Amino acid sequence: MWYKVKELWSKGLNKSQIATEVGLHRKTVRKYLQMSESEFQIWIQKRKNLPHKLQPYYNFVYQRLKKYPYLSAAQIEDHLKEHFDDMPNVHSKTVYNFVETIRKEKNISKPKKEKIRQYRKLPEVGYGQEAQVDFGVYRMLRQDGRRQKVWLFAMVLSRSRQKFIYMQTSPFTTATAIYAHQLAFEYFKGVPRKILYDQDRVFMVDENYGDLLLTDDFQRYVDNENFQVIFCRKADPETKGKVENVIKYVKINFLRGREFINLTSLNTSLLEWLKRTGNRKIHSTTRLVPNAEWMKEQKYLLPIKQSLTKPVPNSCREYKVLKDNTFSYRGNFYGLPLGTYQGEETKVLIKAEDDKLFIYDLDENFIISHPISILKGRFVYNQDYYRDKTTSKKEKINKLINQIGDSPKIRLFIDQLRQSKPRYMNDNFDLMIRSTEGKSQQVILQSLDYCIDNGCYNAREFTEIMEYFEKEKQEIPRPEIKINHSTSAQASIKPQTSNINDYESLFKTL
Repeated sequence: MWYKVKELWSKGLNKSQIATEVGLHRKTVRKYLQMSESEFQIWIQKRKNLPHKLQPYYNFVYQRLKKYPYLSAAQIEDHLKEHFDDMPNVHSKTVYNFVETIRKEKNISKPKKEKIRQYRKLPEVGYGQEAQVDFGVYRMLRQDGRRQKVWLFAMVLSRSRQKFIYMQTSPFTTATAIYAHQLAFEYFKGVPRKILYDQDRVFMVDENYGDLLLTDDFQRYVDNENFQVIFCRKADPETKGKVENVIKYVKINFLRGREFINLTSLNTSLLEWLKRTGNRKIHSTTRLVPNAEWMKEQKYLLPIKQSLTKPVPNSCREYKVLKDNTFSYRGNFYGLPLGTYQGEETKVLIKAEDDKLFIYDLDENFIISHPISILKGRFVYNQDYYRDKTTSKKEKINKLINQIGDSPKIRLFIDQLRQSKPRYMNDNFDLMIRSTEGKSQQVILQSLDYCIDNGCYNAREFTEIMEYFEKEKQEIPRPEIKINHSTSAQASIKPQTSNINDYESLFKTL
């Protein structure tokens, strides 16, 4: 078995693939790879089947698992400590292994509650209408026995299934992703009208409650090429399943078993593979040849407007993760999701671009992004950690209407919001509920009138308009006129009066 593992490793298979091939656990494969032949011979002579320290508690654990199969190893450990004062002091991993052994021997599996998601097959899109884009990463074997990590950019035309792949030895940035787009459009000899993406921070800064904010460079590129950008919702890879399958197809059928020499020869070999295999074999779903379908699709693609421009490379740097799930960057601390810290050697990759920090794990999987603080000693974190994602949309709508009052205006605004931003309703409703709390009915209705008249169906814009009207409503205080009450001496003074006879005599003379 040791020789078989070594042989498969030399052919370019990774540990998981070797484990699947020979039927061993991945950790056993790793242990074999770390041993020399002499070390392996010494190791196999040792006694392996040592007695379990927890063997006296076998029946107790078995009865517990039989009655409550959903119990975890941690719960079983607590039950043992509760019922047996003489239980030996063992590591939790020992208890876990003991529990798993009993589960396997007695065929007691832990029940799983899996929520079944319903899918429906969508009809094929028209020629030239849509493409899908995704990234991937793969560790290739080098001639010196070490591993070389390569990053993949894949674009596939949804109708013809014509594929384009580009690889590089560093993570993709906005600039290199734009360059890959240009290469793909040159390869396809045109630009599709719509392109589907994951919510990758290479392209997007913020969802902005449905009005997506792209990175400055990518926004300029999209505007100049004039294709529509569509981002899938988080954790929803099925939306762009065509390109997901392409990534898997390239890894298994092209990269596996291939040695890395240099990047130029790799991309050259890749284009040749696409020409003879990737785009020439009959597609398993459409039962058509992608290259032949692409010949029909070319005339439906938009013309390319921008010339090919190679970007200046920009690399990531490693930063240490602190035990409170933060990292320090230029005098400030930036928050990471709970669970990122996995020990003293935990590190993340940081890339600074467009006044933002983009954080990735060591396998180049995106984690989170933060705006770069120009101050010092600040703690920057993402409020998304504390979002309430359990309340339904209907409950939020009812809460919003109850809070600000039912009216045709708010009903119209909600209907327009649901039509224009169906995937961002929760975010918009949350912001409107927070911002309208304690506000006057007059200001809210005035803001709704303005938004409806100007087509502003976005909670953030509604909030800003409401704040403007609220400030405008505040009255400027009028100067107070003080009445100076007369004193008694002033009150006794009488004004001089004229005699009416004087005016009558004057009138007679005239």
